[in-house]
Amino acid sequence: MDLRGHLDLLLLVTLQRAGPVHGYALIAALREGSEGAFDLPEGTVYPALHRLERDGLVHSEWSQEAGRRRRVYRLTDAGGAAIPVKRQEWSVFQQGVRAVVEGWA
Repeated sequence: MDLRGHLDLLLLVTLQRAGPVHGYALIAALREGSEGAFDLPEGTVYPALHRLERDGLVHSEWSQEAGRRRRVYRLTDAGGAAIPVKRQEWSVFQQGVRAVVEGWA
């Protein structure tokens, strides 16, 4: 199972909840939404966003905010449709981890 896909789920759901945002705001929303559990570095998030965009799940465009040019990311229809699939993958992964951890505890 690909662990990278779970980061994808976190980013897609955060974009779904936050709406179109620039990368730093997305990182902050993920950190806040996870109560600090996911304080991910830019070097982790931006490559994942680029991959999600390449896969058609996220779209980005340049925006001018407060005199700063920033790339704003938004969820595409395909990205929204991918969330239930990725949630199911997460559920299977979570059950597998639970079986190992609780089975051997």
